[in-house]
Amino acid sequence: MSDRSARTPFSNIDAYWLHIDEPVNPMVITTLWGFDQPIAFDDLRRIVRERLLVFERFRQRMVEPRGDGRPYWELAPDFELSAHLHHIALPGEGTQADLRDLVSDLLSATLDRARPLWQMYLVDRCGTGCALIMRLHHCLADGMALSHMLLGMTDEGAARAAARQRENHHAPRSPLALISDVARVADHALHEGWELISHPDQLLKLGLNSAGAAGKLVLMGPDPQTPLKGPLSAAKRAAWTGPVPLADVKAAGKVTGATINDVLLAAVSGALGRYLRGRGVNVSDMTIRAVVPVNLLPPGALPDGGNHFGLIFVSLPIGVTDVVERVARIHAETSAIKRSPEAVIAFGLMEAMGAAPVEVERFGVDIFAAKASVVITNVPGPREPYSLAGQTIRRAMFWVPTARLGLGISILSYNGQVQLGILADAGLAPDPERIAVAFHQEMDEYIALARQVGAA
Repeated sequence: MSDRSARTPFSNIDAYWLHIDEPVNPMVITTLWGFDQPIAFDDLRRIVRERLLVFERFRQRMVEPRGDGRPYWELAPDFELSAHLHHIALPGEGTQADLRDLVSDLLSATLDRARPLWQMYLVDRCGTGCALIMRLHHCLADGMALSHMLLGMTDEGAARAAARQRENHHAPRSPLALISDVARVADHALHEGWELISHPDQLLKLGLNSAGAAGKLVLMGPDPQTPLKGPLSAAKRAAWTGPVPLADVKAAGKVTGATINDVLLAAVSGALGRYLRGRGVNVSDMTIRAVVPVNLLPPGALPDGGNHFGLIFVSLPIGVTDVVERVARIHAETSAIKRSPEAVIAFGLMEAMGAAPVEVERFGVDIFAAKASVVITNVPGPREPYSLAGQTIRRAMFWVPTARLGLGISILSYNGQVQLGILADAGLAPDPERIAVAFHQEMDEYIALARQVGAA
């Protein structure tokens, strides 16, 4: 029998993300790193043991007591790394299409709840190189915390951790503290990346009307009915864009008087408009909503696992074809949201639902899902290239779980580039690669505008 003193109870918010997981809605964050050269599986196994398993959560399983007891974590008595770390190869010629099919299959799969809730796949025959695909349940931590932990596996993360350990050998440090330098890299990127991030202490200082924000969430009507809305299937489809230089996005924001984030949201809005028009939908004057996660950790705080974010709803003017007008509308709305406690209110609602019976919780999730059509999230990565087992990470992307919605778009900045990962329900949007193409068409317009104004 397990030692009860070793049990770590779930927080209400982590229980929320656990309970809404189901076959048609896997609450799993999937990350992919691409390499131009192969990595030896033995080297990866050693790295995972030395750098990832220092986080106890990766050796713990989830336990749900009978009845209404709170779920808790306990060390898995039969933990075997081989059950989580796999070595596979792409079929066929190892093309991007083959890799996309593999990612789609993995996105459609749930994780075994009898084991620690993560899986990792070293994929050979990706062109001349390989890929590392990591799948981690959302109840382990949010995207920012998981990003910090995974960066701790890299050669740079390990070197920084070792340096800090030498500097502070007189005081024992936690594994997460040992990679704080890596975390600061991501934190430093925030001010140029995801500018919707706000903090509860700042919101409270504003003295704004929380009741008004709560009323907005509760009274908000359902989103328009489009092919993106409907019953979910168990099959998911993956797509991704090519990289876009972050400098070009920044230049587009400068000439339009908007932030980098505003430009990216405007480009996504235009891409969804193009996609729906291509499916015969009249999107004139149509606006749909995106659910956007917002970090709620205090300024300067490092994530320690768990989930520490709220949600906001951002209107996407997909029917506006003028790129300047579209980004202006988004900039006006995001500026207003920054002064609102909406994210904090949403966090409180999710925490309350996490403490409620599962049936009530899922009813609440359905209410949230009815008010939006897409999840859009962003995790800023390092500005310089990182490596693993001596091989440079050339490409990095991730896919966010969609929480009862049919479409999720994940934005990742890494090494001066921005790339989108797109997760779509196969029954609603079976061809997400068309959204990726449309995003590049929209970004081309913003980049051309920036260059035209710059040359004038």
